[in-house]
Amino acid sequence: MGLDGNQDVFVTLLNLAEEHVTLPNVTSLAGDARETDFEDEHYDIVFSNSVIEHVGAYSDQTRMANEVRRVGKRYFIQTPNKYFPLEPHFLFPFFQFMPVSVRIYLLRHFNLGWFPKTPDPAQAREAVEGIRLLSKKEFLRLFPNAQLYEEKVFALTKSFVAYEGWELNES
Repeated sequence: MGLDGNQDVFVTLLNLAEEHVTLPNVTSLAGDARETDFEDEHYDIVFSNSVIEHVGAYSDQTRMANEVRRVGKRYFIQTPNKYFPLEPHFLFPFFQFMPVSVRIYLLRHFNLGWFPKTPDPAQAREAVEGIRLLSKKEFLRLFPNAQLYEEKVFALTKSFVAYEGWELNES
């Protein structure tokens, strides 16, 4: 059975802007993952896929991780691996290791991955600096009690998943 009509499952979406939803057991809220008004352990599960790298500096990522651990009885948080050779947002090899000025130049002159060519220097800088990929060590520091799953592509770790509150079968 899907979410539609399932009286036992309720989903809350938290995004920067409220989203239109049609299912009666799905609620959409506008908010900030770094600070919410939810009570401790308000949710059975907190799920986040490729969000934590978009919330700002490492201090902001720490705030989001603290909030996830506070409001969720369990969590499942995914993020791309900083050291995977192909940067997943701009789809450009080793983009994340280039100087900011080079990344801005490239984005101002080319369509890169999910980003269209952005001629305005301020907008290009905002796009480039708006993503902070995490290393395995940094990610584990954010979720010190979590189990870690590493998603592989051709034996290279593409992304990490931190999960706590249950055991996943990794076979």
